[in-house]
Amino acid sequence: MVKDYRKKVGSKTGGTKLYNALKQDFINADIKIGRDKFYHFLRLQNLLVPKSKNYITTTNSNHMFKKYKNLVKDQVPTRPEQLWVSDITYIKTENGHNYLALVTDAYSKQIMGYNLDNHMRTSLCTKALAMAVKNRRYPSKKLIHHSDRGFQYCNPKYTEFAENNGITISMTEQYDPYENAVAERINRTLKYEYGLKQTIKNTDLAQKMTKQAVAIYNNLRTHFSLDLRKPAEVHLNPNIRYKSYRKNKVNLPKLTI
Repeated sequence: MVKDYRKKVGSKTGGTKLYNALKQDFINADIKIGRDKFYHFLRLQNLLVPKSKNYITTTNSNHMFKKYKNLVKDQVPTRPEQLWVSDITYIKTENGHNYLALVTDAYSKQIMGYNLDNHMRTSLCTKALAMAVKNRRYPSKKLIHHSDRGFQYCNPKYTEFAENNGITISMTEQYDPYENAVAERINRTLKYEYGLKQTIKNTDLAQKMTKQAVAIYNNLRTHFSLDLRKPAEVHLNPNIRYKSYRKNKVNLPKLTI
């Protein structure tokens, strides 16, 4: 059961999520097992998920484009399509690095748009944002786009496209490891749980793997921050209290737009 579930949803699915997802299957199969005993079983069968090291991504903010103010610092979203976060991560291929641009809804954790290619030009990010705009379910609501100050996000071609679609721009003003935590966690999940960390044969295969990974992430993978619900489900049924990724939990004010 564990192997079948991980094959479908993700090889790095942890014990608590597994137990929650498989509880009814255990009952149907007349398997009586509590959570502690289940963890003991995972340990004996070498099925616990090994801890992995953090990775670092770099941003080129040494440019002359306009840098926008941070409109969301220490605030949390209260609904879908109130705050999107964007980021770029690298994907290794046998022909060199590819780059994956993502646009994610901070409230529902749903990946709204993405684009993978073998360059880091502004068009990489603009195509991801265009997909996100196309996938909006609440187009009449006010929306903030938050990112780092990389040249792609500051480029007028990108900011004008966003603003022409009624999106307000926000950017980090100084390094805060939790400011873009949503984007960084999703980068990590796609890499370590869905095979994008490995060296992939070529860009075409990397694009196919990314498409599959995003579909599984949005529609099948449960999240602790979503009360073990799925991003696509929460995006359409927004009735959760937002949970911050900050290690020291504080009562942050709500985003007001």
